[in-house]
Amino acid sequence: MAQKREMNTSDEESEQKLPRLNAGNQLFQDLDADNVSATEIESLCMRCHENGMTKLLLTRIPHFKSIIVMAFECPHCGLKNSEVQSGEAIQEKGHRYEVQCTTKADLNRQIVRNSSASVSFPEFEFTAPPATNSLLTTAEGLVTRFIEDLSLDQPQRKEVAPAVFQAIEALLDRLRGVLELPEDEEPGRAVTLVVDDPSGNSYVENLCAPQADPKMKISHYTRTKQQMIDLGMASEGDGAEQAAEAEAATAPARTSAHKEMEAAAKVERAVRDAAENNEILTFPANCSSCNAPCDTRMQMVDIPHFQEVIIMSTTCNQCGYKSNEVKCGGAISAKGRRITLTLEDKDDLSRDILKSETSSFCVPEVDLDMFAGTMGGKFTTIEGLLRQAHEELDRRAPFVAGDSASAEKRDRFLRFLAKLDAAANGDVLPLTLVLDDPMAHSYVQNIYAPDPDPNMVTEDYERSFEQNEELGLNDISVD
Repeated sequence: MAQKREMNTSDEESEQKLPRLNAGNQLFQDLDADNVSATEIESLCMRCHENGMTKLLLTRIPHFKSIIVMAFECPHCGLKNSEVQSGEAIQEKGHRYEVQCTTKADLNRQIVRNSSASVSFPEFEFTAPPATNSLLTTAEGLVTRFIEDLSLDQPQRKEVAPAVFQAIEALLDRLRGVLELPEDEEPGRAVTLVVDDPSGNSYVENLCAPQADPKMKISHYTRTKQQMIDLGMASEGDGAEQAAEAEAATAPARTSAHKEMEAAAKVERAVRDAAENNEILTFPANCSSCNAPCDTRMQMVDIPHFQEVIIMSTTCNQCGYKSNEVKCGGAISAKGRRITLTLEDKDDLSRDILKSETSSFCVPEVDLDMFAGTMGGKFTTIEGLLRQAHEELDRRAPFVAGDSASAEKRDRFLRFLAKLDAAANGDVLPLTLVLDDPMAHSYVQNIYAPDPDPNMVTEDYERSFEQNEELGLNDISVD
């Protein structure tokens, strides 16, 4: 029986237990019109400087995320104000959406613009900085808002700064041209919309969901120092920052990839020490569903005919949320690996599979295509992987359910989920599973081992420059 050991995550010698929320006191409640519980706070009115009332509602929107709804009303002067902010935790990496808008249908894409997101049109050399409020709108709504904001002071600019007036008028003409995109694609009538959010909490609708959108490119990146300061994740004057600046002045600059590798190496050493003693590491964390304090367990497991991996499991006693994730150890492979498996009967669904966080996978027969990083690292069976993909898409896919989704899109998505569920049940055979991992850290069980599997093809390939860049390998110096 494996022993359990607490992992100290602070410099204090004594471990302090975080307070637990009582059952029924979940921070973000599900959206329910029959049971609305808002918190009222007396606050100062900025117009008459008397006390008014602010109401806060922390809620979760089904198939979307947690939000904070704020409404202020002053009984003395009648001032009213309302605002919506994201209640989600800052994501591990920033998100960048790049969309090619060629028709009016592209202007109808729904967009969640978080207050930390910037919006730009590279062809116009125009960038709108982060806003004060979060916004749920469309691409057309964003352009219309930009036109209105830029037009506000044009009469004054015409008198005071004619050159600036002419430059802004030229930009306004180009923005108005975006609103006049044709119904069908025409050569030379395309514009690029870029939504860049360091917090990772902005979204752009995929018009081809659940398939990949050929007009949209999504990339994830590591935040810069200034972006972390802007998000409140770091301070310019804290001791750690000053120590880092002093170190940078005397030592060669190290990239974020080096730092991440060093941190991962420290964790791996701690896990290896625990694995040698058959122990399970436990450290405090927060539930990604309700944000209540919970425990995360970690242990290293040796997969036969493959390598050692680190399995992490989180269980929330508050809301019942469960998750598991796999981190692969070992050296970086010189080549990427693509595994193609043909599933011929239900027994093949019971094969073990390790999908690393850098791996993408697809099942062409059911039109399933999951990008790298979509589900994190998973160590499960093929059936379990398909069911987890079904659950993630059913619970978390935005813009495909609810009042905002068209009947056609909703029906198409429901048909896709039905096909995916049938595939997980073994009712759609044969199936082809393609697992593509640029780091070669993914694995599919060979039931004929050590002999070759007649239904499985493994290919090693050279990574492209773009793949190495995304993985941070181009910045690593081995000299």
